[in-house]
Amino acid sequence: MCIHQLNLLAASNNLPITNFLGKQHPIEAHHLSSICDIMEKAMVNGDTCIIRCILVVFQVVFKFFFSPQTERNRDIVRRSGLLLWQLLMAPRDQICAEIQKEVCLAISSGLNILYPGEAEINNLLKLVLTEGERNSGLSQLRDVILTNLAEQLQNNRFGSEDDEHYRLNDELLHYILKIVVRESCVLITKCQTVSKDDFQRLLSTVPAASSCLRYLMAVQNHLLSNTILIKPDENDDSDSSLQGETLKVQELKTSILSLATQILTGCDEVLEMLQQVTTALINSDIADREQRLKGLEQITKATMLGHLLPVLLTSLMHPNLQTLTMADALMPQLVQLVLYTSQTALLLKTQSPVFSELNSSPSGVSEQKGKLLHDERMLEEKEEPGFLTGLKIPAPWAAGKTVETVHPVRDNYKFKETVHIPGARCLYLRFDNRCSSQYDYDKSNSVFYVLKLVIYAGPNTNSRKVAEYGGNTLGYGSRSVLGTGWPKDLVKVEGDTVTFSFEMRSGREHNTPDKAMWGFACTVRAQESSEDVSGGLPFLVDLALGLSVLACSMLRILYNGPEITKDEETCQELLRSKLLQRCQWQVEANGVISPALTPSPSPLPLTIDEDREFTYPSDVLVPPIGHYFDLPRIRLPPGIMIKLREISGLVMALFF
Repeated sequence: MCIHQLNLLAASNNLPITNFLGKQHPIEAHHLSSICDIMEKAMVNGDTCIIRCILVVFQVVFKFFFSPQTERNRDIVRRSGLLLWQLLMAPRDQICAEIQKEVCLAISSGLNILYPGEAEINNLLKLVLTEGERNSGLSQLRDVILTNLAEQLQNNRFGSEDDEHYRLNDELLHYILKIVVRESCVLITKCQTVSKDDFQRLLSTVPAASSCLRYLMAVQNHLLSNTILIKPDENDDSDSSLQGETLKVQELKTSILSLATQILTGCDEVLEMLQQVTTALINSDIADREQRLKGLEQITKATMLGHLLPVLLTSLMHPNLQTLTMADALMPQLVQLVLYTSQTALLLKTQSPVFSELNSSPSGVSEQKGKLLHDERMLEEKEEPGFLTGLKIPAPWAAGKTVETVHPVRDNYKFKETVHIPGARCLYLRFDNRCSSQYDYDKSNSVFYVLKLVIYAGPNTNSRKVAEYGGNTLGYGSRSVLGTGWPKDLVKVEGDTVTFSFEMRSGREHNTPDKAMWGFACTVRAQESSEDVSGGLPFLVDLALGLSVLACSMLRILYNGPEITKDEETCQELLRSKLLQRCQWQVEANGVISPALTPSPSPLPLTIDEDREFTYPSDVLVPPIGHYFDLPRIRLPPGIMIKLREISGLVMALFF
């Protein structure tokens, strides 16, 4: 047990014991061989106490005291791995859960020693990911390894040397995502299939994330957070440095696109299952149907829809990820997710008025179902279809913004802050009832002690002054309060901006209590009475809104198309040429742009056949509407001009 505690302490990177153990010399091969001998003897005798102790020793040895450099060391490592796997794959009736857990910790601690190559580690992970559902030992080993990798990945910067060890390849990520999708669907299905007591126990266990989900969360946060953290070295402005940073950014965006595509596809499958379960619950005769529908949202938050999708949607709105490539690849999944979330949110919303009436009605299940159908018809008659119908969406400033000083105010303190709420016609200020200060303390002793708040209707102190407040009702200071003191009612400020300026001059009297120098606190709102935002929006409605905003942003990117290059900006005059616009262009196999060989759809031919009389179409002879004579002149090459003169029969006199 002492060795076990030592191992737990050594696992922390912030403790001195970690550095101490890391500086120790590696143990000899015969020492590890002796440990294996003890393990074999304990396994033969069935001594669980010795087995647990040796497993803990393996964890410490693999982590700090062993390096498989020689062939003999590698043989001992293979022997150790066989012993560990023999214990891991033993039947459940022959091995207790505690020993199985210690075996998994030992393999995870010596992962790079037992499996020195990248291919060997990938094969191990593929085995535990594909066979983990059939074997409890492999399932527990999978959880331990992924939890350890997730913790390491959270502390690792993108592009570092250890990044490849902690961030798995796309194939393994695909297996992990399949497990997460399956876990999410099973969790949602339980809302319909389990008993009433089991459902209550299920609600008490969420939102605990599984090891696979935790690893996906770590990978997603690792990639997304680094989209804005990779910056060129300010001290190195060479071309190689800039090129290296550009390659990192491109690699990062490629990884994010691959992961985002897989996550959105998985969320599509989970949302489809959620819609099926919601429809089945609505049409079922389960006695606790109301509680299950209400708990369904809480269960949904515990799946990948709650742990992965909101973070991904928020991050994809970052300018670094608002690219044409990202929009083109993710748009089909986004549209499908918007449909699923909107439909499911509408299903749940149409049941919310029914719940309140069902609670007050003592009728049986059959009467409740009849009333449900009747109320649904009433809803269809009164409300227009749509998942936002009847929902009160809180404004971003509904909860208000609080502006306050430190408490209590210290000596020579200055405070200035501006609050701006776009679109507000006026602002309402509500002051805390603890607001207190001193004003004009003692002029007889030449101590000018002023502590007051000045409010301005504008972005700075040069704006119109609204009011000033200060003082206290405790009797401290030559004047107890300034004017009427601190306001008890709302203070209305015209406009959408207000500035607070608070200043204390001189020092504080030693016998003045803190409550007399508390300072001030004020809440600024854009409406007279705050909205009820305690409950917020339902999760699925909020998710549907977020998906809709991201989809609209991606549609705008697709509509605008590729960004204008510098060459296109330079050739704007040439691109606006009427003569060039009459040509059709095609891209050759080598990427070169050349005139198309197909006939032009224009009524005018590309070339004029001199041997055949040509008649212009009638619609071409009609002059255009507007100031067509203001069009810029198209300069033609001299050879074409000479040919045109010969055809027209005109001879131009040359003036010298």
